[in-house]
Amino acid sequence: MEINKQSNTIIGAIAGDIIGSIYEKNNIKTTEFELFNDNCIFTDDTILTIAIADCILHNKNYVETLQKYGLKYKKRGFGSSFIKWLNNSNPKPYNSWGNGSAMRVSAVGFAFNTIKEVLQKAKESAEITHNHQEGIKGAQAVASAIFLAKTGKTKSEIKKYITETFNYELTRTIDNIRPTYKFHVSCQGSIPESVIAFLESKNYEDAIRLAISIGGDSDTIACITGSIAIAYYKKIPKKILDFANTKLPNEFIEIINKFDMRFS
Repeated sequence: MEINKQSNTIIGAIAGDIIGSIYEKNNIKTTEFELFNDNCIFTDDTILTIAIADCILHNKNYVETLQKYGLKYKKRGFGSSFIKWLNNSNPKPYNSWGNGSAMRVSAVGFAFNTIKEVLQKAKESAEITHNHQEGIKGAQAVASAIFLAKTGKTKSEIKKYITETFNYELTRTIDNIRPTYKFHVSCQGSIPESVIAFLESKNYEDAIRLAISIGGDSDTIACITGSIAIAYYKKIPKKILDFANTKLPNEFIEIINKFDMRFS
């Protein structure tokens, strides 16, 4: 099975995750790096992105569906708190402010038709695990950025909305961030940087390169940046799409294609 050649929704997040996967523990502080490496894999970011998309497509329960996908692919980099949640027969949210809520939210930004609905659905997708204010805010910020990008807003308009609504500081540059940036799993320590990488980018590939170049939680930052970039640029280079295709199981590709068919 192959990803539709016109794919331009959740593949943006997924390709970013795959490309960034080998740099999470081996940060590279430059945009001049090997884009395609045989050791690249899909991680927890992709798995949960697919799970949220499946929920939206088929009106499934978030908790049950994320547990199903997580348990099937449990050795793909999930955090310790999420693993406990996965293995709990009656899982409850654990007040997380981590960026896991934002890495999985891209389907929400593409699927719904008003900013009010996007904010509400992002909250619902987050709070099953990330019910801390910052965890919910992070998911809402990413989903709303995607919504604004897909509906034709300019980068200035997106920047203004995210700054005023979520109080994220977006005036820095990637060149300012890169020298001292460290690994952050928090929404507040990684989402502003992910948005800045998108704002500075010239195209989808450039966005991914900028995101990975700052270091830190590279696969998740590239996932988040990629999810906004594809909504804005509307396309992904064929070479990246082809690479992602080689890394994904058929059941993921099926969800991607179905999601594109309905929401592209």
